[in-house]
Amino acid sequence: MRGHGPRLAVTLLTVIPWPARGAARLGAPARGAPAAQLQRATAGAAMAWAPGVGVLLGAIAAALLTAAGRPLGAGPLAGAVLAVAALALLTRGLHLDGLADLADGLGSGKPADDALAIMRKSDIGPFGVVTLVFAVLIQVAAIAHAESLSAVRGAATVVAAVTTGRLAMTWACRRGVPAARPGGLGATVAGTVRLAIPATETVVALAAAIGTVAIWPETGWTLPAAVAAGLAVAWLLERHAVRRLGGVTGDVLGALAEVATTVVAIIACLGPPA
Repeated sequence: MRGHGPRLAVTLLTVIPWPARGAARLGAPARGAPAAQLQRATAGAAMAWAPGVGVLLGAIAAALLTAAGRPLGAGPLAGAVLAVAALALLTRGLHLDGLADLADGLGSGKPADDALAIMRKSDIGPFGVVTLVFAVLIQVAAIAHAESLSAVRGAATVVAAVTTGRLAMTWACRRGVPAARPGGLGATVAGTVRLAIPATETVVALAAAIGTVAIWPETGWTLPAAVAAGLAVAWLLERHAVRRLGGVTGDVLGALAEVATTVVAIIACLGPPA
């Protein structure tokens, strides 16, 4: 099932089509393997590849940002809006929805069962609206500023932010992190990823950020710090969600992705041009 990881990650986390065959579908029956065991194995494979999906999404958004902001002449702000909008479309807006739902659930101050019930509702409350608006505004403003400093810095900020957001999801699916409730995506992916996987991917992400700065100094020295800070803030939010809700849910995973993305974007654009 390991070979199905990239396909599952792409189809689970984006709208990009990648037809599955046989047992490649999440939870599909396979000869000689119990359905529940297969489902968790395939879920773990998908979440292990989540940062790779982040690289793909980040590259698409960065291309839009650069094309709109530079050769097409729309400017950094329009390019940043297009980049963030593309990310929302490519992910069905599910991560943004998760951020809003988690904000409503935690902001309610109610016990875990009541908070989870609030998160399951289809509507968005005041906490969710405010959190969603500010998260999107911060992302757009930060990416636009990075693009205004240099095209390379803008592209690097987008790729690093989106990749780190998906890496935060992988961390939250590591073994030892429980699901908040028995059903839903959270129950399927919680505890399915070995600790060595996100740890190794974090080292690779930090090395890539440092290497990017070494090759293109205009990306700014804050890029590696931004990746580390994004993961740290996502970890703090994950721990808070586990304490309040009893574990992770699909909404928690989406919220972690958006929070990490936002933190990386705002820190990566800090400082004067290199």
